[in-house]
Amino acid sequence: MTGDPALAAQVRRAAGADGYQSLSVALIEGGRTRFAGLGSADGTRPVDQRTPYELGSIAKAMTGMVLADLAEDGLSPDTLVRDLLPDAGLSAPATLAELASHRSGMPRLRLTPQIIAGALLSPYTGGDPYRGAGPETVLADAAAVKTGERGKVAYSNLGMALLGLALAEHSHTTYADLLRTRVLVPLGMTSTTALGPRDGLPPGHATGRAENGLAMDPWRAHGHAAAGGGVWSTAEDVAKLVNAVMNDTAPGADAATPRWNQNDRQRIGYGWFTTRYDNRTITWHNGATGGFTSYAGFDRATGRGVVVLSNTDKRVDALGLRLLGIERPDGENSSPAMTVVMILFTFSGLGFVVSAARARGIKRLSVTGQALWAVLLLWLTRNAGPWDAVPPVVWILGAGVLAVAIALAVLRWPRLELGHRTPVPWWSWISVVLPLVFLIMYGVAMAL
Repeated sequence: MTGDPALAAQVRRAAGADGYQSLSVALIEGGRTRFAGLGSADGTRPVDQRTPYELGSIAKAMTGMVLADLAEDGLSPDTLVRDLLPDAGLSAPATLAELASHRSGMPRLRLTPQIIAGALLSPYTGGDPYRGAGPETVLADAAAVKTGERGKVAYSNLGMALLGLALAEHSHTTYADLLRTRVLVPLGMTSTTALGPRDGLPPGHATGRAENGLAMDPWRAHGHAAAGGGVWSTAEDVAKLVNAVMNDTAPGADAATPRWNQNDRQRIGYGWFTTRYDNRTITWHNGATGGFTSYAGFDRATGRGVVVLSNTDKRVDALGLRLLGIERPDGENSSPAMTVVMILFTFSGLGFVVSAARARGIKRLSVTGQALWAVLLLWLTRNAGPWDAVPPVVWILGAGVLAVAIALAVLRWPRLELGHRTPVPWWSWISVVLPLVFLIMYGVAMAL
């Protein structure tokens, strides 16, 4: 534990039994900012307010501030993005303001085979689903997607990334330099950076992990920096941001002004959301990458602000709200359907037990295929199971069931036939080859 002991105790109570590798927290009250760090950056080093974390989508709020700041210098938020990027081949008539408020009709992402594969494999391998996508990838995706209804709030990472590139083009610079000159330097946020493709990670950074402990690769999609790709910061820096926006002293602080309705409780400005909780109104943004989560919010009426950074992929929104004095159901546990699926995967060895216990009519190929599938499914659930919703002992029981099945298969192996007939048809080997290929591919992906 580092920082203010009273705040650390408050954070520990607010977090409850939730399993975070670490939490770096800032609480702003009465014009004073206190910090507390709990847990470890990498398994050995304690965290504090200067430990760098992957920031994720809180960067979208800063991109909105860049737009608001440029608007004060004469850039109209109603400018069409294709007018600033005439060579990008954009067909959608989205404005800068629509991109900043997620009302452009652009989808969340362009669903390419690479993105789909990355999204499916990332929870199991810890890999970066974006694979370091640069500006050219963002522009190509923006030109290729079909847009939906304009004017309706629909969260879009692609739209915000495109906004950052358009603002940078207007300013004849890169997005990283634009963010630095317009927001970071004026606020003294010296530990916040948008990494380039060859930049190293910040010194002393936290290591991101899944809830089950799987190490997650950092997201290096510098083309998506305006949406949060490759942006790192500290609780100390984000507290400067929150305090300045809350007090209207930050460049582009007007971005936090709510302008459009998302629903009956929530509105949006340029990047920043505002949500009503009974008689309280909270201005906020959160973030989530492969191994990090974040939350920054404030209540103008009470003058209280909060920053929560974690190097675990379990959301911290409810924790941040509790520190602001608002109780809300977490709503963060895995869905019941996912929980059921993972339990079934974990105990897939039960069918294998039945087969292995029967000698008559069961073939070696069949038993071997069942064993390989059970091992694969158990491995997958180990790396991606909803262990916040299911006690980890369940996985141990599943592993025990599989061990019993393997032992039974070994004991009865001499009594089993190779296949249904001799010679064994080639297609009979599919039940063994297919799971074996998947196991090898998954092992290679985990090693990369």
